[in-house]
Parts: sequence; structure tokens; C-alpha cells
Amino acid sequence: MMCCVSRSLEQKIGVGHLSIIGKDRDTAEHHNQSPASLSKENVPKVNWRVFIIASIIILAFTLWAMVFPSNADGTMAVVTSWVAANVGWVYVLTVTVVIGFVLWVALSKVGSVRMGPDHSRPQYKLFTWVAQLFAAGVGIDMLFYSVTGPITQYMHPPEGAGQTAAAAQDAVVWTMFHYGIAGWAMYALLGMAMGYFAYRWGTPLSIRAVLHPLLGKRIRGGLGDAIDVVTLVGTVFGVATALGIGVVLLDIGFSLIFHLPSGLALQIALVVVAVLLTIASCTSGVDKGIRWVAELNIWVAAALLLYILVTGQTAFLLNALVENIGRFAVTLPGRTLQTFAYDPGGSTWMAGWTLFFWAFWLAWGPFVGLFLARISRGRTLREFVIAAITAPVLCDFLVVSIFGNSAMFQVLHGNTKFAELAIDSPERGWYSLLGMFPGAAFLIGLGTLSGLLFYLTSANSGAMMMSNFSSRITNATQDGAKWLRIFWAVLTALLTIAMLVAGGVTTMEHATLIFALPVTIIAWLVMASFTKALRMERAQREGRALRQQSSVHSGNRPERTWRQRLSGIRSYPSKEDLVQFMENTVQPALAELLEEFTKQGQQATLNIAQDETTGISSYALVVPIPDHREFLYRVEAVEAPVPTFGGRTFHEMDVYYRAEVFDQTGSEGYDLMGLVHQQVIDDVLGRYEGHLGFLTHIGPGTA
Repeated sequence: MMCCVSRSLEQKIGVGHLSIIGKDRDTAEHHNQSPASLSKENVPKVNWRVFIIASIIILAFTLWAMVFPSNADGTMAVVTSWVAANVGWVYVLTVTVVIGFVLWVALSKVGSVRMGPDHSRPQYKLFTWVAQLFAAGVGIDMLFYSVTGPITQYMHPPEGAGQTAAAAQDAVVWTMFHYGIAGWAMYALLGMAMGYFAYRWGTPLSIRAVLHPLLGKRIRGGLGDAIDVVTLVGTVFGVATALGIGVVLLDIGFSLIFHLPSGLALQIALVVVAVLLTIASCTSGVDKGIRWVAELNIWVAAALLLYILVTGQTAFLLNALVENIGRFAVTLPGRTLQTFAYDPGGSTWMAGWTLFFWAFWLAWGPFVGLFLARISRGRTLREFVIAAITAPVLCDFLVVSIFGNSAMFQVLHGNTKFAELAIDSPERGWYSLLGMFPGAAFLIGLGTLSGLLFYLTSANSGAMMMSNFSSRITNATQDGAKWLRIFWAVLTALLTIAMLVAGGVTTMEHATLIFALPVTIIAWLVMASFTKALRMERAQREGRALRQQSSVHSGNRPERTWRQRLSGIRSYPSKEDLVQFMENTVQPALAELLEEFTKQGQQATLNIAQDETTGISSYALVVPIPDHREFLYRVEAVEAPVPTFGGRTFHEMDVYYRAEVFDQTGSEGYDLMGLVHQQVIDDVLGRYEGHLGFLTHIGPGTA
């Protein structure tokens, strides 16, 4: 609902400086951000430089792989070997530091900082939120590697002899390690950084916005575009690899169910289906249906796991699960830093397994991190990190352990043909395992359905994020243009087909390992920038705490006469009292300041929004400061319960209203009610001087 503004106010300050918006207190708390319903029509502009450069890189690689498949496959194999032998340690060190960094954020004092203003609260209830984390935790690639991974590590372990008790103990644990905390720590890093800046600073949900405290205004130019290109190219290769692995797996499923000839033709057809679904979602408005399908798939996957657990070797699977988790926890530090530097063949194994998975997680980091940030507004950093590295990881452990140990049971009991099949043709090995359970036809159908749903939803959501990365997003509610989303879906499909032609899954693994390497640089920059932002956050909090500890006459609250103080001590204003105060005192005072700021050349604005909870308009004076955090002074109505000693006039009057002052990080904790026009102006100017002093203290280009 739009609020009303008096004609005299419009004439005084000019409508060019006045912003009147509707405001849902739970979803649009930023002064410069309209609700999602209003921003849908505000399609962001395309960042043509990012779009063209990234498109050329991907299209050139696609044409190379299609026209000269043998040359492309061989060249990437050579480059991958060099990367593994010479800079593989970069991946290992980066992931290790990322794990330590997110744990430090969660366990330190800054963990209580919210992804949003201090008064913001989560949009989703805990169960719904965790369920969405679970939804992001399982992909079709995990089904692919859940069987071939453990069998390969048992038959050909990275160290020691194969087919031994020691190899069996570590076989499933290695795959759990590759799908464990390390990858989700990367998602948590990028997700909490983007969410913090978007919902607390009011920036777009993007990597370049996260780097503003570190790089300043340079993120708006060529350097920022280069960061977006690296992010976009890495995401495209990561999604293309997942889709390629998916079609290789689904190819066998469709062949078994519909008796179709498996091979490249069927795989290409599945890629085309993903593109058509994305086009349909853009043109026919079925996005909500796709989200519903994604949630449904969690239950389908859960049913698949439960069926295998109940009809399979239940006792063995549960015993193995407990042992696997224990061994994973005990050996995690050593595995995280393991490079096999003293093993002559160590770099080859690392390239095919640990380094590939770390590259895969890094490539998907911006994509999944953005999704996690979008659903986590209002959460504390501590809540976000702990949930991100526990709930989805436990989900991954269940999938890997149940499938992996079911496969291991067969091999440990002498099924060598199955072991060979799982290593030589992982997709056939996975379906071969399903065929060993009662009701094999049903199970194969259920498994194919689950894989297909994962595949289609990943393709659709991936295209959406790619369109965002190549657009000039201005707030956290925007998405890229629909035509751009279709373009990236088509280009990703062409890249997937090209890698299938060049060499299949192996080529995809090599490409991911190569093109995700620059993303490691971004991870380090994000940690440095976020650390700087958290230091500013701590300094601002400490300053606020000192002001609150000082006397009532300090700079924390506007000075009042003793009569005003006495009158306000046991005053509990009604809603009508507050509305009258806001319209007769706060609004004119801020309008007068706006007029003066404008005369002095400042591009100030006065945003007026109606709170859907209280129905009372809030007033926000915004003064931009080039290359720094803008100054915000917002006065908002806050309901509070009348204390028992309050002497309520009417029985039904259980609440009173406060005119609280807010900045970007939340409420300043004091009430303006009872002040006169000049006192409100003095309070704003005091806050403005304090903000400039804060910016001077932290240095240029950092806030």
C-alpha cells in the first residue's frame, strides 16, 4: 500500500528528491530497495562487457572441442597433469583455509551479526530453511560417484595395497570426504559474504559487491568485470560438468526403462530437454512448479534411500554408516592437507579425485552461495555457517554411505565383475547395483526419476544465476532478463555436448579443474574483504556499546530538557499520537534537512514507506557518500508492550509506540517521541558527523 504525502511537502522539497514506496518490514527493510513485487518489472541491464567476454571464451572452447575433439581432450589432459603436479597445492591450501575461516566466523563474536539489520528476523522457519539446505545438498553427480568412488578407492587406493581391510575402511570415507565439509565451507563462505553485504549494506547479490571493502571503486570498472567473468565462466563449466555427468547416468536409465539405444544421441536429446524446460519456465511462468518439483525430489530421493536401506543389508549399512562418520571425523585434518607429495603417482590420483572435487565445488560456489544467501536473510552468521556445514553434509553422508556400502558389500562378498563394471563404466555400475535389489524395475524407475528431477532443476536454476552474473543487478530481489537466461541455457547445453563429444566425463573433469583455478583467487579476495568488513562491524558495534554505556546526555541520545525527560519517563503514546508526531515533527525536520543538503550539492533523498505491520509511515533520509557507505537516518514506528506499572488508561491498550532511529545495521535503541523540530535536526546532524568520523577512521574506499 502506498502512503500519502502532503502537497505542501512535495512542493517544498520537489518530487525528484522524494521516494515513496511500499514496505514489507520482513522482506524489504533496506531504504533503497522496493519489495520484490515492485522489482519484477525492473529488469536489470545487461553487463555487455561481461556477457561478450564470457560468451567468447565459452563459445571458443565449445567450437574447439566439437571440431577438434581429440586435440581438445589431449591438450586438457596435459594441462590437467601440469596443474595437478605444480599448483594442486593451491586448491588444497585454499579449501583448508576456507574451512578455518568459516569456523572462525561462526565461533567468534562476529558470529552474532545478522545477514540483515539487527532487528531483522528469518523469512523461513527453521525446519523449512533446513529443508531447503537439504535440497541444495544432493545432486545427480553424487549418485554417479556414490558407487564408483568407494569401489575405485577399495580396488586402487591412493596409498597402500588394494582389496585389504584397511582399503575397505577408507573406501567410502574418501567419497564422504569429497562430498563433506570442505565443499560446503566454500558455499558457506560465498553465501554468507553475499548475504551480509546484500541485506546489511544494501548491495546487489554479487561477488563484486562483496569485494568493495577491499577494492573500493575499482569494482565498478574493468577489475569488477574481470571478477564477474571469472565467476561466470567457472559457473558455466561447473554446471555443464554436472549436466554432462547427469546425462551419462540418465542415458543408461532411459535405455533400461524404454529400451532405447544408449549413446551420444540419447545424451544429446536429454540436454535438449533441459534447454526446452528452461525456455518453458521463462515463457510460461512455471517457475513455482519447478521449485515444487525440486522439493518433491527430496522426498523421492529419501524414498529411494529408505528402500535400499530396508530391503538391503540393513545391519551392515547402519554399522558402516556409524564407522564411516567416526573415521571421517578423526581423519579430516590429515585428509584436508593431504597432497601425496612423496608418492610418485600422487598427483595423478589427486587430479582425478580430490583436486577435481575441490575445483567442482569452487565452480559451483557462486551459484549455490547465491541461492543460500537468498533464503537466509535475517539469520546470524553463526546460524548460517553451522547449518550449512552440518545439515547438507549429513544428507550427503547418508547418500554416499548407503549407496557406497551397498556396493562395497557386493564386492567384499566376491562380486568382482560388478567391481570392474563400477570402475570402467560408473553409470552402468550404479544401475547394476539397483538391479540387485527386490523390485529392481521399480527401483530403477525411481532412481531415474530422482536423477532426472535433479538434472532438470539444476539446469534451470543454473541458467537463472548465469543471467544474474552477466547483468547489472542493483538490489537483492532482481533477476536477469529472461532472454539472457535462455541464452545461457543454450550455451551451457552446447558446452555440455561439446565435452561429451570430446571425451565424456573425463574431459569434463579436466575442464573443471582448469577453469575453476582462477576462482581460488576470488575465494582469497572474498576472505580478505569480508575480514575487513567484519572489523568495521566490530568497530561500529564497540562504538555503539560505548555510547549506550554513557550517560543520557551523551551523543547516543538527543539532549532533552528536564521537563521533557520527566514527561517521557512514564509516557506510553498511542498509535494516533505517534502518527501525529511523525507527520508534524519528524517529516518536516527531515524535509528541511533534505532541502539544505540539496542546496549544498548533495544528492540526498527522503524515502517514505508504509510498514505493513503497523500501517505507519517511516521516514529515511539518505545521503550518498562517493566510494563509501551512504549515511542513513531512518525513523520507524516500533510497537512495545506497556509495562505492568504503566497505568494503562484503557484495558485494551496493551502496546505503545516508539519512534526509533535506525541505521544500516539496525535500531540505535532510542526513541524520538517528545522532541521538538530543532532537536530532531540536531540529532540527525550529530549522527551525520559521527558517520563521517567513522568513515575517516576506517579509511577511504572501505565502507
